[in-house]
Amino acid sequence: MTAGYDSCPDWAPAFGYMGAASCMILANFGSAWGTWQAGLGVCKMGIDYPKGVIKNIVPIVMAGVLGIYGLIVAVILTQAIRPPASDGTTSYSQFNGYAHLAAGLCCGISCLAAGGTIGVIGDAGVQAYGLRASGGKRGWASEGGDSGGDVGFGGNTEAMNTDGANKLYVGLLIMLIFSEALALYGLIVALILSQHSYVCE
Repeated sequence: MTAGYDSCPDWAPAFGYMGAASCMILANFGSAWGTWQAGLGVCKMGIDYPKGVIKNIVPIVMAGVLGIYGLIVAVILTQAIRPPASDGTTSYSQFNGYAHLAAGLCCGISCLAAGGTIGVIGDAGVQAYGLRASGGKRGWASEGGDSGGDVGFGGNTEAMNTDGANKLYVGLLIMLIFSEALALYGLIVALILSQHSYVCE
């Protein structure tokens, strides 16, 4: 087809920009959602077990990475959109616009789903870790007079509480890794889609 007609209409770049925008917006929404949810869990856990706050910051870091995925794809899509010529015609085809819209939605929605998953798992996981490590006591209670006796559930010692919490932490990390993988899958497919192009000569 001739440039500017049928295969390369002047509205085709709108789909490319919608793909880039949706990717960035949805990925950031997923990142903010995961950070918000997991951050609440870390703050609550800090009441029971203040020593574990830094160790359990992992869900927040993993949620923040989702925004980077969206940024990478959005930049690639934006750079692939060609400006119109002086006569108003464009070489950016409908095929490119649809492919870039699909790429943006693929990465953005995947990051959104991953962010929600990381947030919920992080919230519940870090609170459970803090409760197990502290033996069910508040931070200010365990820092008080008891310094070596039984401080846990049903007579568990502090060493037993820490060992149980570490086992729980390993399971938490595995769940977070597979949750993050959802966004990584979307990123890979989005990068493949962004390489498909048809240019009107």
